[in-house]
Amino acid sequence: PRGSVTCPRLEPHRWSQEDMLTLLECMKNNLPSNDGSKFKTTESHLDWEKVAFKDFSGEMCKMKWMEISNEVRKFRTLTELIMDAEEHVKNPYKGKKLKKHPDFPKKPLTPYFRFFMEKRAKYAKLHPEMSNLDLTKILSKKYKELPEKKKMKYIQDFQREKQEFERNLARFREDHPDLIQNAKKSDVPEKPKTPQQLWYNHEKKIYLKVRPDATTKEVKESLGKQWSQLSDKKRLKWIHKALEQRKEYEEIMRDYIQKHPELNISEEGITRSTLTKAERQLKDKFDGRPTKPPPNSYSLYCAELMANMKDVPSTERMVLCSQQWKLLSQKEKDAYHKKCDQKKKDYEIELLRFLESLPEEEQQRVLGEEKMLGGNRKGATSPASKKSSPETGKASSEKPKRPISAMFIFSEEKRKQLQEERPELSESELTRLLARMWNDLSEKKKVGTIPIP
Repeated sequence: PRGSVTCPRLEPHRWSQEDMLTLLECMKNNLPSNDGSKFKTTESHLDWEKVAFKDFSGEMCKMKWMEISNEVRKFRTLTELIMDAEEHVKNPYKGKKLKKHPDFPKKPLTPYFRFFMEKRAKYAKLHPEMSNLDLTKILSKKYKELPEKKKMKYIQDFQREKQEFERNLARFREDHPDLIQNAKKSDVPEKPKTPQQLWYNHEKKIYLKVRPDATTKEVKESLGKQWSQLSDKKRLKWIHKALEQRKEYEEIMRDYIQKHPELNISEEGITRSTLTKAERQLKDKFDGRPTKPPPNSYSLYCAELMANMKDVPSTERMVLCSQQWKLLSQKEKDAYHKKCDQKKKDYEIELLRFLESLPEEEQQRVLGEEKMLGGNRKGATSPASKKSSPETGKASSEKPKRPISAMFIFSEEKRKQLQEERPELSESELTRLLARMWNDLSEKKKVGTIPIP
């Protein structure tokens, strides 16, 4: 017997039949297009806040669904299976089995497979000791080494047959309209692409014009590393395109939401940025956002000193900075404190100018980031700025707080070198690799990166 699940009951009068049908419709609208998982798996990933409608919260919708689904059978009877079997017997070629239909046109072989089929028997005879896998590897290499003129023969044959295939496919659709499932496409506007996706789609078209026989894997391998190697100027071009596309998407979506209020799509869902943090920073820099100054006099001194210590190993730089700082007189330290304060004032003026050039929503974003950065930097206060008793004042000026962690110093030092050596790595992969490298360092070397004021 089926086990019963006791679910919290909501007030019956709150949920009309129309409300319950709207709930089920909202759930359907939030299901993945290729939903093939067990119902419990998909149910567990459902975002109930997106399902919510009218005055029914996400939690209320979830509870109502549990109540309804408890009354619905979650298995199929033999009767239902037989009904499916009858449908299959009547239409054996419907859906994914369409290509098995005897009238379905044969798809043309790619240029490489034409070459492979033409040469395979010859090479198999010459090398009977070779396995099919080894034979495939050799022929793949031979094809890649073919002169473009010889390769063009296979490409032209493929393109000619491809055109013929498309004509035959159109004829097949006309002759068998009952087999073609014209599933109604969703009218929800397509989500905007990221700068990298826009660039990739553009480059992919160019690549396939030159190499129409290339596989998806080959295209990805060829283009995968190029995005990370693009100059800032070229990357900005795609950042601007992505922002334009997102703006258009927001306008279309707002109109769509007005026409479909029952879908309960949030404003946050349509204004989510398509830029990464690095892309956003590059755009801001290009637009004139000023660089945040060091948080205190000690950090300012270290930044200036380290700029002239490029030949000194990273493990020694902070130690040297700390030692040099201790050698400064109080007057010299106070001068750095004054200089640091001036930089902060200049930064505030430049930031205000930058904010004035931005639309309101962008101003809010920048101000939010500034607030967040300010909160993260509170611990790195300038030793000279702390007003205290003569005893503590002396101690604090001689022993400033470390503004940066040793691991951060190590990462910043190695990151550029790794980016040059491993351009194919993404930012997150690079960060993980740097973390592993740091963990593999001996304690002695780790200590060498820590500033000892």
